[in-house]
This record gives sequence, C-alpha cells and structure tokens, in this order.
Amino acid sequence: MDEASPEYNTQVEVETAYIEEQSDSQENRYVFSYTITIRNDGSVAAKLLTRHWIITDADGKVQEVEGEGVVGEQPHLEPGERFRYTSGTVLETPVGSMQGTYHMIADDGVEFDAEIPPFTLAIPRTLH
Repeated sequence: MDEASPEYNTQVEVETAYIEEQSDSQENRYVFSYTITIRNDGSVAAKLLTRHWIITDADGKVQEVEGEGVVGEQPHLEPGERFRYTSGTVLETPVGSMQGTYHMIADDGVEFDAEIPPFTLAIPRTLH
C-alpha cells in the first residue's frame, strides 16, 4: 500500500505544553500535554483504529504505548475533516520526544498508517 497515494493522506499536527503545576523536579516528574490535530487530506473517508506511540526521555529511556483509538474515541474523518484532542505524558527528564503512528481504515477497506512526526517535549528555557 503506497502511503503517499492521494486517496489516503492523513496529516498530523502537534502543539505541546509543559504542565508545571503537575510536575515535580525533585521527584524527576515532568508532565507535558500535547494537542493533536488529525486532518484527512485524502479523497476517502477513514476511521482511526489504533495508536502507537514511542516516547523517549533525555536518558534514552523508551516507553511504547499502544491502544485503541485516542482519548476513548475512534474518530471517523470525511475528506477535509479534522479531529483535535489533547492528552499528556509524564517523563523522568525535563526534555524528551514522542513519535508514532495512527492505524487507519478507509471506508473502502484499505488500511494504512498515518505517521506522527517526531516532536520535542521540553520545559521552557531548557533548549537553546
């Protein structure tokens, strides 16, 4: 399956935030939120079935998270439609990164992965 085909084109945009009031540097607990916008730029409607995240902290510790849907939903996106949600993660370091895939199924039965490009999680003024 050619993921670059125009029928099955899902874009993922990410915004991140550091949640200082839930974090505790003494306990190596750094809480981040991320807001994801999934946009169906393809010509066929598709449903998000599962997610697969790879979360890496500054020490190289990797967590993998897999599961059905996102925030308890399996959004169905018509061409041109967007779905936006916010979730979060906890790291043991003040800097880390996330990336992954959403496994999708188009209304015509074709299954494909929507790539979640790598993005950085960092407390403000940590990276220069």
